[in-house]
Amino acid sequence: MATTTAKETRKLREAEQRRKAIIKIVRKLIKKGGLEDVSLRKVAELAGYSTTVVYSLFEDKATLITQAMDEDLLELTRVMSAAVAGHKHPLDRIRGMAQAYVQFGIAHPAEYAFVFMQPRPHAPNESARVQHGDPTEDPYAFGRSLWADAAQAGLVSTQDVDIDLMTQIFWEGIHGLTARHLVMGPDDVWFPTVPEGRHVELMIEVLLTGIQQQFKPR
Repeated sequence: MATTTAKETRKLREAEQRRKAIIKIVRKLIKKGGLEDVSLRKVAELAGYSTTVVYSLFEDKATLITQAMDEDLLELTRVMSAAVAGHKHPLDRIRGMAQAYVQFGIAHPAEYAFVFMQPRPHAPNESARVQHGDPTEDPYAFGRSLWADAAQAGLVSTQDVDIDLMTQIFWEGIHGLTARHLVMGPDDVWFPTVPEGRHVELMIEVLLTGIQQQFKPR
């Protein structure tokens, strides 16, 4: 079995340090000017590396942006996972996940907008640092696993397509609430002020009630 030498270990560590430094630059550029402000050449200049170094770590702009988003996706999954840990009933776990999702978006507006509120180029799944489909890393997979648990408990349909529909409809609902809050703010003159916590709770309950009604166990 081949072993990693000290020299190889050092090279890997240095490459990871470069990758993190480049990702930091990318995130700053996107928050300041959006995706259109990112190019491998510009990133290389600001990071103090040659374009060759950047290309050796990231194949293209799509890969660069995908990996820049991965940190936020991993953190969101971690936050949602922690929020459901104290609940046993499947629907209470979904409620906890939704509360954590909205709170994360409101507490991290720049990061949330970066990941969920602008079109972006898509890199191949294998280039992402987040393992797609892994509930411990992928926010969608985590949310889907909670709906799958509810299905197994006999609360909603067990059909795979229905589980995906339930996951996406619920996600779209809590995303819409989060995005409205970030874009328009809680004090927008077009919207009468309502209790924020109650608003979130009611939104979650309306979504849960409607989904249970439409996706009854078959």
